[in-house]
Amino acid sequence: MRAKAIMIQGTGSSVGKSLITAALCRIFHQDGYKVAPFKSQNMALNSYVTKEGGEMGRAQVVQAQACGIEPSVAMNPILLKPSSDIGSQVVINGRVYGNMTATQYQAFKPQLKDVIMSAYNSLAERYDIVVIEGAGSPAEINLKDDDIVNMGMAEMADAPVLLIGDIDRGGVFASIAGTMLLLDHNERRRVKGAIINKFRGDVSILQPGLDMLTDIIHRPVLGVVPFIHTEIDEEDGATDRFAARNRKGLLDIAVVYVPHIANFTDFEPLRALADVDLRYVPKPEDLGVPDLLILPGTKNTTGDMLYIKRSGWEEAITRYAASGGYIMGICGGFQMLGKVIRDPLHVESDIDEIEGLKLLDVETTMDAQKITAQAAAKVVANEGPLTKGLSGMTIKGYEIHKGFTSSWTKAYPFTTIFSRMDENVEQPDGFMDATGHVIGTYLHGIFDNDTFTLGIINALKCIKGLPVENMPRIETFEQHRECMYDELADVVRESVNMDAIYEILGI
Repeated sequence: MRAKAIMIQGTGSSVGKSLITAALCRIFHQDGYKVAPFKSQNMALNSYVTKEGGEMGRAQVVQAQACGIEPSVAMNPILLKPSSDIGSQVVINGRVYGNMTATQYQAFKPQLKDVIMSAYNSLAERYDIVVIEGAGSPAEINLKDDDIVNMGMAEMADAPVLLIGDIDRGGVFASIAGTMLLLDHNERRRVKGAIINKFRGDVSILQPGLDMLTDIIHRPVLGVVPFIHTEIDEEDGATDRFAARNRKGLLDIAVVYVPHIANFTDFEPLRALADVDLRYVPKPEDLGVPDLLILPGTKNTTGDMLYIKRSGWEEAITRYAASGGYIMGICGGFQMLGKVIRDPLHVESDIDEIEGLKLLDVETTMDAQKITAQAAAKVVANEGPLTKGLSGMTIKGYEIHKGFTSSWTKAYPFTTIFSRMDENVEQPDGFMDATGHVIGTYLHGIFDNDTFTLGIINALKCIKGLPVENMPRIETFEQHRECMYDELADVVRESVNMDAIYEILGI
C-alpha cells in the first residue's frame, strides 16, 4: 500500500503554506494516521541537522514534529541556502553539493527529479498519508518548465492540490482566480479546492465573495482560517517576527539583524518566555541598552562582518561591551566576536581575511568541509556572571558550520563537546572572555535546553536585581511546542471542511 498524497500550494510566498501543512499533519496524526511531510525543494537559511548528520529545512522539521515523527532529509531532499542575491549553496539529501547561480541551478533542476522521487517514494512506502508543500506560486509562468516543486511535483506524486490564499495582504479573490487562470487544463484539474488564510473579522461578511469565487473557479472554498498568532517556527522568508515585539518583559534581549541571518529559530525558546522581550534590531541606533545582545548565525560570515563594519554596528557593539554589556554569539556570530576571520579558499566570499570585533581572543579559518552534526556538550565555564552555577551541565544541539575556531591565550572554554553523532569526542566548542561577559558557541538549538536557558535567564535577572525563578518551569519548551501544534490543529480543524479533505484524499 502506498500513501495517499495531498499537496498544499499557495497563490504566492508567505501565504501560510507551511503552517497549514503542519496543521493538516497534526490533524491526520491526531486521527490515527501515520503521516509524513514532504517538500521537494526548500529555499531557506533556517536549517536543522538530523540524527544522521543531514541538513534540511526547519519548516519540514516543524511538520515532522507535528506528525510525531523524527525529521529526515527524505522530507526535504533539496535545500537551497542563499549566499548572495544571485546564488545559493545547493544541499542534496542533506549534503552540500556545491554553489550555483540561479541560472546554473535552473539548468541543473531536471537532473534532480530522480533524487526527489526516490526520497518521496521512501516516505510513500512507509506512511499512510504524505502532505506535500509547494513553494511560492504554481503560476510563476517563467519557471513552469522543469518545475519540481509545485505542479511538477503534484504530477510526479499524482497528488490532488489545495490552493491557499492570504486575505490579510489583500486581493485574495483576484490572487486565487488569477492563479487558476494561469494554470493549464491538466494543472487546474488537480486543484480540488481553495482555502482562505489569515482572516480577521466576521466570516458572514465574506460569504458573498466566497460564493462568487466558487462560481468563478468552479472549485469549492473549503474553509476560512483565521489569523493565527503562533510561536511555531516559520520559514525565514515568511516571517514578520523581525519587526514584532513580544511584550514589555522584565528582560530585554536584542538580536543583531544581519543581511544573511540564519537559524533565527535558535531564539524562539526565548520568545516563548513570558518575562522576555525578544527583538531583532536592524539599525545600531535602535540598540538601546539590552540585558543581553545576541549575534546570530549567518550564511555569509565574512559578508556580514563587512556589513557590521560599514553600518555602524561595530562601534555600537564594542561600545555596549565596554559599558559592561552581556553578549552571546551563535555560530557565525561566534566567529565574528573573534579577532580575525580568514577565508583563504574563498569558501564564502572573495575576502581573504577580515578583522572581527575582537571581543574574544579567538581566530577562525574557513574550510571547504562543512560540519553538520548533532552534538552534546558539557558546560565547563565555572566563572562569570552568566555561567555561574552552569558548570557541569549537559546541553544538546547541532552544528552547521564551515571553519574552525581556536584560542591561544586569553579566551576561556565555555563548553566541551563530548559526543558528536553518538561518537565519543573531546573538543572545545565555545569560549568566553576573561570577564565572563562575552560568550561564543557553535551549538545551534542551545536555548532548547530548558535548564540551561533558565540558568541564563536567572543570571540576567540576578544582575538586574530581579527575583529569580528557583524552580524549573512546569512546562518544558518541547511540551510548549506540542501544545502549540495541538492549538494550531484545533483552529484549522474548526475552520475547514475536513470531511471534504478526507474525501479528496480518498480515505
